[in-house]
Amino acid sequence: AILISLVAGIAILALKAAAYFLTGSMALQSDALESIVNVVAAAFGLGAVLFAGQPADRDHPYGHGKMEYFAAAFEGGLISLAAVIIMYESVMVLFRGVELKSLGVGLALNILAGALNGLLGWYLIHAGRRLKSKTLAADGRHVLSDFYTSVGIVIGLLMVMATGLRWLDPVVAILVALLLAKTGFGLVREAASALLDEEDTGMIEIIVASLDGLLRKGVARNGIITVHGLRAIRSGRYTHVDIHLVVPEYEEVVKAHDA
Repeated sequence: AILISLVAGIAILALKAAAYFLTGSMALQSDALESIVNVVAAAFGLGAVLFAGQPADRDHPYGHGKMEYFAAAFEGGLISLAAVIIMYESVMVLFRGVELKSLGVGLALNILAGALNGLLGWYLIHAGRRLKSKTLAADGRHVLSDFYTSVGIVIGLLMVMATGLRWLDPVVAILVALLLAKTGFGLVREAASALLDEEDTGMIEIIVASLDGLLRKGVARNGIITVHGLRAIRSGRYTHVDIHLVVPEYEEVVKAHDA
């Protein structure tokens, strides 16, 4: 899945770069810059997924899954950096004046690239959920946000063509930068919470419901009275659970251990 993201990202970048060079549009340049981030993030994500998939060892008893959160944070940082660059360039263009050319052909290329982005983002998000891969899910959300910004850019440039107000082009690019900044911050915040082992309430609720079901089904007959001290951490696609089991004080240790 991450290889598909990398190959498709390169093809989409080529289309968007061609659209920008044909038109000179700041809005299309912002779209192309974001696609560069897509390609770099997919390349980094490929290494992260391969590393995270390695089994636990003596030095990493909980496995290597946390590498996926580093990849997600890295991607969020790249998106935020792209937002700052786009914002700066757009403000400069507003002061210098806007020159546009061949908007029709450029828009057609960008629409094609945007449609491919939408399909890729949908695929990566579903693959990330199915495989419990934070890297794939983050990549998918980024690519899908790229699709939405492409839609906004197309609408903005159609308005430029209809009204002749060329200053709308850098204004649209500034709006794209703000949306990218929001996406980047969200990815970094989510990855940081996982790296710092912030409680995942949804995951805890699933574990508690599972334990309640086991106790109702008669696990106590095997010598377990109740459970407490539940702690859980996420490590990539795996969840590690630490829990205390209460057994009768008269139970033999070996039997309690087996139970």
